[in-house]
Amino acid sequence: MPPWSKGAQAESQSIAFSAIANFTGSHKDRMSAQAVSRALDVGAETVVLASSGNAAVSAAAYCAAAGLACEVATYQDMPEPFARALHRLGARRITFGRGFGRWEHLRRRVEQDGAFALTNYSVPAVGSPAFGVEGYRAVALECVADGCIPDHVLVPTARGDLLWGLYSGLRDLLQAGLIARMPRLWAVEPFPRLSRVLEGAAPQGEFSGATAQFSIAGSTVTLQQMLAVQRSGGGAVMVGDADASEGSAQLAAQGLWVELCAGASLGALAQLRARGEIASSEHALLLLTAKGDRDAFDTFP
Repeated sequence: MPPWSKGAQAESQSIAFSAIANFTGSHKDRMSAQAVSRALDVGAETVVLASSGNAAVSAAAYCAAAGLACEVATYQDMPEPFARALHRLGARRITFGRGFGRWEHLRRRVEQDGAFALTNYSVPAVGSPAFGVEGYRAVALECVADGCIPDHVLVPTARGDLLWGLYSGLRDLLQAGLIARMPRLWAVEPFPRLSRVLEGAAPQGEFSGATAQFSIAGSTVTLQQMLAVQRSGGGAVMVGDADASEGSAQLAAQGLWVELCAGASLGALAQLRARGEIASSEHALLLLTAKGDRDAFDTFP
């Protein structure tokens, strides 16, 4: 589970965690492995993507191993550890001021130059191409293989690729009779986006906000993430930077050094327990999306 998973028993807070090899330290390796393999299958020479950090480094590493050119449309203020990693891995970095500019650039590269898109380039935004998102379905399979069938799963979410991949894997396991119930899935977000859509806002809108949780700092909502939480009976939980930092510190005290948005999952768990959404007898699985060694957030509780 990417790269660590933490199972929290809601009342006693007893935990179990396991490490699975994600070579660049984030769950994005699941997507890169599948999508870069597809790029090779179709004879692509260049992979393009829009990313604020983890997906960029992951794609650059897998492209380097596969002998493919990698071009990343990102923001000017990308944290230095990510920018340095892209340089070392030989990726080309192009900076933009906002997300829509990145997607427009990717669309031109795909439609005019035949590049292979690893992430979204549509407006309104959709998730990444299915060949990459399929890689996240394995998380559900690993849960079952480990005997972990939680009542709830909390997922740090931007455009919902991990959330949808997990949902689709669990959905198929349920239909096959391999699990008895669908866990409730919760999208953890740094400012209101999906939560506003679930309250009636138009899903095609732009939901801007300021956050240090750069891995999930996008301003759009996708149909995939909305369907994943609705069909599973879950929802969205907003966790600000201060609570995310507190969660990261608590996880670090137990030996788990994670990026800021992964720490937000612990804050979301506390909120859901306080609201009565997670009972004391239920179990929650927190998806810890990446290690903390590239995180630029430097204000700790």
